[in-house]
Amino acid sequence: MNQEYDVIVVGAGPAGIFTALELEQKRPNTSILLVDMGRTIDHRNCPARTLNRCVGCQPCNIMSGWAGAGAFSDGKLSLSEEVGGNITDYLPRNEVRALIQYADSIYLQHGAPQEVFGLNDPKVDEIQYECTRHNIRLIPCPVRHLGTEKAFTVLRNMYETLMGCEGFEFRERTSAQQLLVENGKVAGVYLKDAAGEVSLARAKKVVAAPGRGGAAWLKQIAWEHNIETTNNEVDIGVRVETPNSIMDHLTKHLYEAKMVYYADTFENKVRTFCMNPGGLVSEEHYDGGIAVVNGHSYLDPKLHTANTNFALLVSTKFTEPFKQPIEYGRYIAQLGNMLTGGGVMVQRLGDLLKGRRTDASRLKKSTTEPTLATAVPGDLSFVLPHRHLTSIIEALRAFDNIAPGLYSNNTLLYGVEVKFYSSKIQVDSHFATALEGFYAIGDGAGVTRGLMQASVTGVVVARDIAEKLG
Repeated sequence: MNQEYDVIVVGAGPAGIFTALELEQKRPNTSILLVDMGRTIDHRNCPARTLNRCVGCQPCNIMSGWAGAGAFSDGKLSLSEEVGGNITDYLPRNEVRALIQYADSIYLQHGAPQEVFGLNDPKVDEIQYECTRHNIRLIPCPVRHLGTEKAFTVLRNMYETLMGCEGFEFRERTSAQQLLVENGKVAGVYLKDAAGEVSLARAKKVVAAPGRGGAAWLKQIAWEHNIETTNNEVDIGVRVETPNSIMDHLTKHLYEAKMVYYADTFENKVRTFCMNPGGLVSEEHYDGGIAVVNGHSYLDPKLHTANTNFALLVSTKFTEPFKQPIEYGRYIAQLGNMLTGGGVMVQRLGDLLKGRRTDASRLKKSTTEPTLATAVPGDLSFVLPHRHLTSIIEALRAFDNIAPGLYSNNTLLYGVEVKFYSSKIQVDSHFATALEGFYAIGDGAGVTRGLMQASVTGVVVARDIAEKLG
């Protein structure tokens, strides 16, 4: 087995995949090793999808493996520089727009559907106008919806493209350990395989693209090598589920209505995220046995449900001396898991407003039938901080003006939804760190929060590496 490469990429999510794809375009025959702690895409299977319960796969097949969390996601490609990350903090807006267009063309080449929601639709302007009447900001964002099943196919096609390239190697069930540094430059990575054996793979350049599941590892690497980090926002909230009839007038035009509201009591920013028309609420599992809630939907109408779900997140920017955004999110999630025996909680909005727990009998009365059968009826007021819960309730009341019927007794709230944004790794405009030859990109670096912007960071890094390797 070869142990010397031009480039090693840690993490096979969109950021890592696009790094490899672009390197093959800009510098053919570059020797690239891409590693991931999970499996190849055709061997990724979540038993919970058929058993309706998590069996504790190690590592989690939802979070790890080729295509990262994107393989089983709703597959939304946000075509606006305002959505899905912070790369406009590093690059000019015009350049980011061009990069998004370029990355989108790569998705299209690999089978993404042609339809784009929210593009040149006068109805979007009407919705935006209505939002302003109620102090709600609608962020217009054209969306190319892959759907869960199509996302899987597109990302598998990228796998086949790369496996056909000379010099490319992918190692599954392989985790990165420490970096090798020589003369102040990165020189390789110590890797642990499925059998637990550790070996050294050397490389001129190393790209860390570990995704949210590997954010803690990257933070440790940054600490070991004196790479500066800064706090990111902490997003904690619930997943809302309501009948399609409540949201259809928005989702048919926007697919995802990205709305922002500043709650009355605490003025916390509350935003909608990851809207899934006709979708399913799902569980997501992280190392340490933490279960959080997520959602997705299929492209095929035959696979649609009667419900729409979306995340409703309260964003908080903590200041010094706070330095543990991931740990804080894990703590809140653990409280929910403690009350449910390790799973996801569900509560009717009406019960929450009345200050009572939703039990099995009350849930059965709900006109909104839950799509996550394993969710345990409970009381979110024992889990979420007061200011978070208050802000969520106030936002739901405000959004009811745009989607009448949302602020209903039978609206379902699942908890906890946590976005484990890592501390931002200090990088330059090429996403290079202070350690020469070492790059940090994607969600795990705290730079992006979605498929498209993560993909873009991979393109930027690959172009810089290709130029420096000559």
